[in-house]
Amino acid sequence: MSITGNYDTDNIFAKIVRGDMPCVKVYEDEHTLAFMDVFPQSRGHMLVIHKREQARNLLDVSTDGLAQIMNSVQKLARAAEQALKPDGIIITQFNGAPAGQTVFHLHFHIIPKYEGDLKPHASGGMADMDALAATADLIKTEL
Repeated sequence: MSITGNYDTDNIFAKIVRGDMPCVKVYEDEHTLAFMDVFPQSRGHMLVIHKREQARNLLDVSTDGLAQIMNSVQKLARAAEQALKPDGIIITQFNGAPAGQTVFHLHFHIIPKYEGDLKPHASGGMADMDALAATADLIKTEL
């Protein structure tokens, strides 16, 4: 998909926001939702989305919506650092399929980086849901 286009209200993240699809929730406030990535690049890989903005990518979101989601990204990155003690944290966001975007609902990846242990984006298999839930619980204790 191109960097421009119409927002698809049936995308997987819109379904998660509506409660039509499950997720391993880490954090939620009135504007944002954070959950564990089911295809994680490392232990603690989370996604942060806006619940109300129908933005495909960074170019579509309102200034207020962007501030709201970035506030949550920072809060969750701090919690991941405290809970998981990674060597570093990668924050990433893709705009358009050529840039690597696979779900066309604005989202940010928070990826704890452990020395020598990082899988490429969208590679590998689905994570064990119980392991994701246990990691989510560790991060939640730091929020």
